[in-house]
Amino acid sequence: MVVVMSADATQADVAEVVELVRSVGAEAFVSRGVSRTIVGLVGDAGALGMLSLRGRRGVSDVVRISVPFKLVSRENHPERSVIEVGGVPIGPGSLTVIAGPCAVETPAQTLAAARMARAAGATLLRGGAFKPRTSPYAFQGLGETGLKILADVRDETGMPVVTEVVDPASVELVASYADMLQVGTRNMQNFALLQAVGSASRPVLLKRGMSSTIEEWLMAAEYIAQRGNLDIVLCERGIRTFEKATRNTLDVSAVPIAQRLSHLPVIVDPSHSGGRRDLVLPLSRAAVAAGADGLIIDVHPDPAIALCDGDQALVGADLAELAGQITGLAALMGRTAATAVQEPIRSRGR
Repeated sequence: MVVVMSADATQADVAEVVELVRSVGAEAFVSRGVSRTIVGLVGDAGALGMLSLRGRRGVSDVVRISVPFKLVSRENHPERSVIEVGGVPIGPGSLTVIAGPCAVETPAQTLAAARMARAAGATLLRGGAFKPRTSPYAFQGLGETGLKILADVRDETGMPVVTEVVDPASVELVASYADMLQVGTRNMQNFALLQAVGSASRPVLLKRGMSSTIEEWLMAAEYIAQRGNLDIVLCERGIRTFEKATRNTLDVSAVPIAQRLSHLPVIVDPSHSGGRRDLVLPLSRAAVAAGADGLIIDVHPDPAIALCDGDQALVGADLAELAGQITGLAALMGRTAATAVQEPIRSRGR
């Protein structure tokens, strides 16, 4: 059950609802969005029904939700959401491209990749400062040094930063530099991390687990929403199957299914799903045609010497071709390119 508060509801109104719910032994989870506050209720439906919450001051509606992911479901929020990251929209009506290096290596490499990405129409900069890798001997990222490089590149290009956080203890640090926090496929069910980013004041990009069902993916988003953060973007990045021809298998069907079940935007990662440069363009076309709200793409000025995932990184000529193809296809799908940031954004600093 979800209680939808009215736009003019006060903190006292919300507190009264929470107190009433807890008085009958149920739990209440408050989620504050940009325009309204909702309170998720968990407990005995009969006892909650006796509270007559619809008649309480500040309550707009009470909705009974049948799916387990209550806060992110379309039952709770019929209209699809638009999430803004540094002023850049992600959601229905637009196609947002996030691009940059898989891993931050040097200031020069990151700036070059960002300029290539922006020239191709990308409006958000991706880059990994912390890299959870299968091998303990692989490049693990530069840590805070990488975050500082991303902040400097944001100053130079005006592109808001999307970067991964890998453990709850790092959330505050990463959030002080980033405009959007990414939870990677290996951490999709790291529930402590999901709760930590849910308590942070940054939008979250949640990648689907490599072996996760769509319901498990949406339940992971529910962990974030339950802590009060409704600014979540889902990312389909390919799932692990028996097929060896690609790094992962892109589940294109996940895009319309997740959009039907949830109000959250859904983007696609064609780089990590295919794992090969020659597959990024066709998989991007498939994603846009399926209705994806955006793409997140690996870019590197010299993939041959990349410290991470060089085989899937695009270069300038690839990006120009990609931009030309998806712009026309997006128009056919009734979408326009997300507006680029015009002025540099000053670093948050520390």
